[in-house]
Amino acid sequence: MSTVQVELPEELIALANVSGTPSRSASKLIALELFRERRVSAGKAAELSSVSLDEFLEFAARREVSMHYTDADWEQDQATARKLKL
Repeated sequence: MSTVQVELPEELIALANVSGTPSRSASKLIALELFRERRVSAGKAAELSSVSLDEFLEFAARREVSMHYTDADWEQDQATARKLKL
């Protein structure tokens, strides 16, 4: 994956209240916004921000971002569980 270099005011990163390097912090915030806009999946957002899916989901939850889990998703999960006898 290629990278780009961006200059950001230190105050912006400080106000974002995220830990890690400024580059990693900015990546997580951008990936979170892409996920919030439903432009990428949670898995892809985690990959883009170089964190595990669990870490990304925790980050999203702390920022109160919806997981986009619909009634249709619930029904599909229930059907899969029944099929797998779980």
